[in-house]
Amino acid sequence: MKTVTFEQAAIKVERDREFGQLQGIVAQAFRPDKVERLLKQLNRKGIRIRHFDEALMAKVFDQAAPELYQSLAVSDQAQIREFYLSQVEAVDTTLRHKFKKLFQYY
Repeated sequence: MKTVTFEQAAIKVERDREFGQLQGIVAQAFRPDKVERLLKQLNRKGIRIRHFDEALMAKVFDQAAPELYQSLAVSDQAQIREFYLSQVEAVDTTLRHKFKKLFQYY
């Protein structure tokens, strides 16, 4: 029996510079020494962790992040959201428990 694995299709980024800047901002926020600060900000603002657009507009990342995001093509925005969610999934279990309300689906 042959096993089929999922492989995400590679979609070319249209605005490399802006995409890279925003990806760097998001990655920086999820660094182990900074992620708790991000979670505290989201908690204070009542924003669930998977609500990227809300977090972005609340400027919990960087003042320039919303403008960078808006400058991207729709496909680039989708890739940034995917990147963000992959960062969310990598958050340490201890912090997930500490901020369990942020990680709840409902």
